[in-house]
Amino acid sequence: MTDIKELDLVALEKIFSQWGHSAFHARHVFSWVYKRGVTDFAQMSDLPAELRKRLKDNFYIVGLKVIEKLRSRDGTEKFLLESKDKNLIECVSIPAEGRLTGCISSQAGCRYACRFCASGLSGFKRNLSCGEILEQVLYLRPSHIVFMGTGEPLDNYDHVLKAIRIINSKEAFNIGARRITISTCGIIPAIKKLADEDLQIELSVSLHAADDKTRSLLVPLNTKYPLKDLIKTCAEYIKKTNRQITLEYVLIKGVNSGLPQARELSTIIKGLKLAKVNLIPVNPIKELRIEPPNKLEILFFKDYLLKAGINATLRKSRGGDINAACGQLRLKYAKV
Repeated sequence: MTDIKELDLVALEKIFSQWGHSAFHARHVFSWVYKRGVTDFAQMSDLPAELRKRLKDNFYIVGLKVIEKLRSRDGTEKFLLESKDKNLIECVSIPAEGRLTGCISSQAGCRYACRFCASGLSGFKRNLSCGEILEQVLYLRPSHIVFMGTGEPLDNYDHVLKAIRIINSKEAFNIGARRITISTCGIIPAIKKLADEDLQIELSVSLHAADDKTRSLLVPLNTKYPLKDLIKTCAEYIKKTNRQITLEYVLIKGVNSGLPQARELSTIIKGLKLAKVNLIPVNPIKELRIEPPNKLEILFFKDYLLKAGINATLRKSRGGDINAACGQLRLKYAKV
């Protein structure tokens, strides 16, 4: 049995032709699965009965099981899903005025172990398949998508890009490319490859520090791809794609949130055109012994960047009462 969500439209059309059925029926299947959310082939009433039976005998639509669903006071919902091989996957639905953002995971666990993130605490298990990525979207039904859940999207490049092309296609979810964001901790070769994809998606780069010593402490990958090279790659990406890059900066008390760090940050990114800084007060995680700065320190940091001519925004924390940050719910179950 194969997850039918592993197939793009061309591949499904080819199979139908081999079976002696009209390739056009593949578009009907895509509509039933992605637009209407149908999970039973028997309900696909505009398909011939013999084709429905053959689909049921060869494919499945749902491969993940909901283990827990939590709802925050602010409307944020978090799903904990379990795969057939018992790996745990998180995804989050974040409502806002005029949009519903789905925060999607790309891996079970994470190999990069950033010091402020719970995703890597239980280690890396495996990449998620294209079908497992798409199934999270089926559960959330979002208008916007951010690959900011568990895992490093560019470490699972092929499956993530395959899923994005299906998400973007008119026959499936038809979510515009500019409503899809990939977040990366800075895998330089993959960023360069992404620049050649001719996709109008958004890119976020996890910066989190303005000097190599601090960034290597927070993002160990920095020892392989240091700041100077990463900033240069970001500049090349902007020039080639003419797309804005968002630089994510998690503010951690006593580590990277003082005015000297704000001054250094404004200096190293001053030459980046079409770049903005998204400031994120860190989610308190007791296992990592980290906490956010106080409100005044956060505002001083942001104000310094704005006065230095840097486009800076402050992300509002969501879902704190349900541990909506990456990896927290999965970590809770991993301990049981």
